[in-house]
Parts: sequence; structure tokens; C-alpha cells
Amino acid sequence: MDALFPTYSRWDLTIESAEGAIVVDNKGKKYLDFVTGIAVCNLGHRHPAVIDAVEDQLKKYWHVSNLFKSDIQQEVAKKLVANSELDAVFFCNSGAEANEAALKLARKYTQKSKVITFHQSFHGRTFGTMAATGQDKIHSGFGPLLQEFVYLPYNDCEALEEAMDDSVAAVMVEVVQGEGGVVPGTEKFLTKIEELCKKHESLFIIDEVQTGIGRTGKAFAHQHFNLSPDIITLAKALGSGLPVGAMLGKEKLKEAFGPGSHGSTFGGNPISLAAANETISIIFQDTFLEEVEKKGAYLKAELINALADQDFVTEVRGSGLMLGIACKAEVAENITKLRENGLLVLQAGPNVIRLLPPLTVTYEEIDEAVKLIKDSLVAEYIV
Repeated sequence: MDALFPTYSRWDLTIESAEGAIVVDNKGKKYLDFVTGIAVCNLGHRHPAVIDAVEDQLKKYWHVSNLFKSDIQQEVAKKLVANSELDAVFFCNSGAEANEAALKLARKYTQKSKVITFHQSFHGRTFGTMAATGQDKIHSGFGPLLQEFVYLPYNDCEALEEAMDDSVAAVMVEVVQGEGGVVPGTEKFLTKIEELCKKHESLFIIDEVQTGIGRTGKAFAHQHFNLSPDIITLAKALGSGLPVGAMLGKEKLKEAFGPGSHGSTFGGNPISLAAANETISIIFQDTFLEEVEKKGAYLKAELINALADQDFVTEVRGSGLMLGIACKAEVAENITKLRENGLLVLQAGPNVIRLLPPLTVTYEEIDEAVKLIKDSLVAEYIV
């Protein structure tokens, strides 16, 4: 009898070991991993420098609570703010928790309640972040949601202008919608959000949970557009697989998050932050990020070329090493076929194949993945 709640549609696959971009199942079969824990293992599996950092911390202490000052929290926080336009960090355990903190802070600081988010967004599954998520399937069955969330069409400046007024506490947005189909925001749309937030004294919140920590070729995806958000949220890749999230905010927001206003027992855990410290030290190097942009451009170009004659495919889109192959029909069977052929990929909505390789992926591994995608799709859908 299965002792777990059936909250996940699990693949019939059990991973036994992993290293770099390769995972091995319990039957000895190897797979090229373009899932990476859903944009978590940006340095690949078991990066040796992260292992060393975690082992060093394990030998010191594991947990003492946030009643104590923490040098590792200060060190990681300083690196995050030094690479952003923001000034203060709150550590937690996940992206949903980071977004919960952002929503609480926005309401407390502005003393307003209305929050604008967007159709097909995804911000988490807690009660607050579920309400922030603009997808009916996430809401279904849970009764009345947290009030005063307004959902607008993504990339629609006109709808945004009509909805914005002085009652809005915040606008929360993803620079690239991940779960919603790997849909990039336009520069016009994103800059319009910032402009209207300033006009109406609303906070501009960017959910960087999936796009942050180098995924798009910048430390944070909003940096492609020179945006200046009031808050950004992080998790996933921050700890290279160890659970850690963070909310970053501007200096002015500190006054609203004083002692007792928010907290987390395990937030800022030293083991997770040892991993985070090493992870961002590697990824936030200019040469590393430039290489991510090059690899992302290469993967996208190779996919477009390989799938040019494939009628089933409508578009290859995304940013950096966060790409989606949009198709004319549902792709679940294709993803199963790719898995059988040795490539792990994800869905992003019913019709999009999502690719999230490690940022350390080699060009040879990219070529192998493109060939597997081309062969699998053509074999299944050639006319």
C-alpha cells in the first residue's frame, strides 16, 4: 500500500544517482536531464564545490534558530543585494513562502489589500499564493479564496491601465511565465507595470522563483529590461537542490517588517545557505552568465532549425536556458516518448514542452537533446 498522499502524477521512474546533466534510474538506465528538479539544479547535480561547502557547514552546526545572529545569512544576503537593485533579504524555505512574505509585506507597507496578478501565472499553492495564481485548476475545490486578487491578461497594457488605481497594493508578475507555458513578458508590458506602480504608489513585485539565479543569462531575469522592482522573490536554484527561498526588498520596506511581523523556523538554515552561498558565487560571475546566454541562444537556434519542417510545432520561445516548444496539440505523449528515449523534459500547460537544462550543460549535450527531440517528434507526427 502506498503510504503517500497522491498529490503528484508521478512518472514510473525512480532516480538512483545523478551527476552533472545525467541521472541514472534504479535499473541502470541513463537519462539526459533537462528538468533539473524543475529549474533547481542550475549547476547540475552534485556540483563538487557545493558539496564541499555543505560538508564544511555540516561539521559546524545544522540549526540554532533565528534567535541568534548568523554570519552565513549576512554573507548570502550581501551577495544577493550586491547583484540586484534591492537592499534587504528575508530567508525562507520555498518559492511559495517567499511569495507569501511578499504579499504580506505589500499589504502591511501600503495598508492596501488589492493585488493584481495575471492569467496563467503561477505563484504557489499556499492559501495566499494559490489566490495569487491566475489558474482556475489551482483554485478548484478549495472554497472561497483569499480576497482582492484581480487577474488580468498577460502582456496586455491596456487591461492593466484600466485596472490600476490608488487602491492597488501591488502588482505581482513573472518575467517569463513558467508553468503558464514559457511565455516571455514584453519590455513594453513590464515597463508599463513599473510606471503604473510608481504612479499609484503600489509595489512592483517580480516573482523570480523560476527565472532567477542565472536561468535566463542574467542574475535575475528582470535585469534584461533594466527594471527596478520593489520586491523580488527567489527559491528553486538558490540552494542547488537544498530547500531555501528568499524575498528581497527595497530599503523603505524594512519599517514594515520589524520583529514579530513575520518569521520562519527553518528559514535561513545554515546548511541550505552554505549551498546557496557557493551556488551564487559561481553563477553570478559575468563569464558564467555570458556563457548561459550563449548556450541559450544556441539551443533555441538549433531547435528552430531542427523543427522548421515540423508542422506539429508552432513556436520555440523563452529566454536563456528556459525554453518552451509550443505545439498544436497536447504533448503528454511526446514527453513520455522522449523519456523512453533518454531525455527528461516537462510540460508547461497542455501544449508546451518545457526545457530546463542545467546551466552547466555542454554543447555536446545540447546537440544530443536537440537530436532526441527532433527524432521523437518526427517519428510521432511526421505527415
